[in-house]
Amino acid sequence: MSRQPILPPNPPEPPKRRSLIGVLRNNFIAGVVVIAPIGLTVWLIWTMVGWIDSWVLPFVPDRFNPEQYIGINLRGVGVIFFILFTFLVGALAKGFVGRSLLRFGEGIVGRMPVVRSIYSGLKQIAETVFAQSESSFDQACLIEYPRKGLWALAFISTRAKGEVARKLPPEGDIVTVFLPTTPNPTSGFLLFLPRADVILLDMSVEEAAKLVISAGLVTPPDRERPVEAEPLRTGTSGR
Repeated sequence: MSRQPILPPNPPEPPKRRSLIGVLRNNFIAGVVVIAPIGLTVWLIWTMVGWIDSWVLPFVPDRFNPEQYIGINLRGVGVIFFILFTFLVGALAKGFVGRSLLRFGEGIVGRMPVVRSIYSGLKQIAETVFAQSESSFDQACLIEYPRKGLWALAFISTRAKGEVARKLPPEGDIVTVFLPTTPNPTSGFLLFLPRADVILLDMSVEEAAKLVISAGLVTPPDRERPVEAEPLRTGTSGR
C-alpha cells in the first residue's frame, strides 16, 4: 500500500489589523465614559447654584452684594447668603422667642383651610428627611413583589406604628417598606410586611439606591466574607 503524503500544517492566520475608524471609535467611546459623568456633575452643580442665586440675590441689599464693588457676577454668593440665613433661622428657632414666634405663625397657618394642609405635609416630609435622630431608611432588603417568585429591591423605613399596626393581623413584627421605581427612586409604593417576609441585604442604602437608579447596571460588591479555613493542628497526636 502506498503511503499518503503528509501535508504540512496550515500556517497560523496573521492577526487582524484594526482599522483606523475602529480605533478612533473605541477611543471616543472611552472618552465619553470618562467625560460624561464629570461634565454632568459640574453642569448640575453650576445650574443649581445659579438657580439659588436667582432666588436669593434679589432679597440681598445692594450694599452687601459684592457685584456692586467689583463689577463681576460671582456665582455662588446667593448660596453663601442662603446658608448664613438658614443658620440664623435655626439658631433663632431653638430659642424661647423663636419657638414662641413659630408656634404663633403655625397657629395662624392652621386656620387657613388649603394652606394648612400644604404646610403640614411639607413640614412632616422635611422633619422625616432631615431628622438627626434616625436615618431616612434603615436598611435595604428584598421582598416578593408583585407576586410569589418575583423579587424586588426595597428599603425598610421603620416599624409599623399607630392605627396601621393595630389593625393589621397579628403576624409578628410588621415593618414599613418603601418599594422604589426605576429609574426614579423618589416615587414608589408603601408596603407593610411581616419581618419574616423580608430578606435583609448587607449592601448600604446608598449602594442599593445606585442599583435601582441604574436599572441593575451598577452592582455593589458582594460583602459576604469567605469562610476561613480551619487552622491545622500542630504537634504529635496522642496515642
